[in-house]
Amino acid sequence: MSLHKYALIRYRIIDSLLKNKYQPFPTIEKLRAKCEEDLFGSEDGEHISMSTIEKDLRAMREDISLGFEAPIKYSRTNKGYYYTDPDYTIQNIPLNNEDVDAIKLAANTLFNFRESPLFAQFKFAIEKIFDRLNIADEVQDDRLENLVQFDSYPDYPGNEFLADIYNGITKNQSIELTYQKFNSDEQTSRQLDPYLLKEYQYRWYVIGFSKEKGKIITYALDRIKSITVLELAFDVINDFNPEDFFKYSFGITESKTKPQNILLKFKLNQLGYLQTKTLHESQTISIFDTYFELSLQLVPSFELYEKILSYGSRVEVLSPPEVRNRVKDLCEAASKVYKA
Repeated sequence: MSLHKYALIRYRIIDSLLKNKYQPFPTIEKLRAKCEEDLFGSEDGEHISMSTIEKDLRAMREDISLGFEAPIKYSRTNKGYYYTDPDYTIQNIPLNNEDVDAIKLAANTLFNFRESPLFAQFKFAIEKIFDRLNIADEVQDDRLENLVQFDSYPDYPGNEFLADIYNGITKNQSIELTYQKFNSDEQTSRQLDPYLLKEYQYRWYVIGFSKEKGKIITYALDRIKSITVLELAFDVINDFNPEDFFKYSFGITESKTKPQNILLKFKLNQLGYLQTKTLHESQTISIFDTYFELSLQLVPSFELYEKILSYGSRVEVLSPPEVRNRVKDLCEAASKVYKA
């Protein structure tokens, strides 16, 4: 059986907690939290569920293909899990080449973000995983690099502030930032209650409440010159929900107004691409003989217009009229640039 590339790492995290003599009988929540912490930044590290850990425990006990046959039991008295054989560890189970490559690929994915201050702390956790598995001291693998190529992670200005902002968010502490708009020499000091960090097209943004303006503001980190985390606690306003804040947005522009049904007409040769790489989670597709229509529930924004224009003559905005006219005007303006 081909293992999920992160499953092996979770198994070894669980194993280390079950072998910890100083904190015995870990609860399933503790197992889940530790796996989530060590895999933060990967495609499923940030949202590990209880059911995933339950399946992991069952696989470690019963999956013959793994070869663990781990003696895991639940103690009702201590309300946690333990090995009935105190000398047991899956570290003694040899890994085959497929297992090693799976773990290296997973760690390589995480390590791709090693220079970002927000994820730098996990670089050492990844290296420790490799050390414990006796694979290598170096995470990068020349053979894997020749087979798997990751998109580069540009070092845009402002990345150095990620850790401070993240700490402000998690500890509910206000931050004071020095901000400078593009095409301006003026730097201004602003206070913000940080709620959310959002990445869009490799650039980072912080979303928070400005007491001065009395509303939620978005700041781009590449325009921030300095940040200070203040000893000033804040409470998140009641109507802020990070899951809903960008629900009807395309890009970084928040959805302050009611979304519109935006209908786009594409040539059929774009169908496969847009079925596998959706424009937005709200999209629905209706297929006709020679074309298909794609419907989006969105608030029109600069980022949306930019995306529509990127398809050139392969797309036509059918409705609403104001979005169609705006795209038409932008196309005409672009056409004038190329006129002799």
